[in-house]
Amino acid sequence: MAAFRSFWNSPMGPKTTHFWGPVANWGFVISGLADTQKPPELISGNMTSVMCIYSVLCMRFAWMIRPRNYLLLVCHASNESVQLFQLSRWAKAHGYLVQKELEQKKQ
Repeated sequence: MAAFRSFWNSPMGPKTTHFWGPVANWGFVISGLADTQKPPELISGNMTSVMCIYSVLCMRFAWMIRPRNYLLLVCHASNESVQLFQLSRWAKAHGYLVQKELEQKKQ
């Protein structure tokens, strides 16, 4: 019971936005994972790029604040991974990566 009470009253506990912010942001990760099952033609390159930049900035924020918010850092690192995967799917679908692959094969 003491461990629970300690967590409950900690600066990163459920009484703070340092806890609920990352919990809410996992929605981005779950949504991105669900979108991996959809055709790449439906991916918005602009929005996916914005989500990548957003996650990088939030990872920096999570690292720089005191106390460090590791929950937020892990959440946005996961979102960055999912969004980069989606961005690669979008780039392949629109032919951005095909030319480079052909050039590498020629060499």
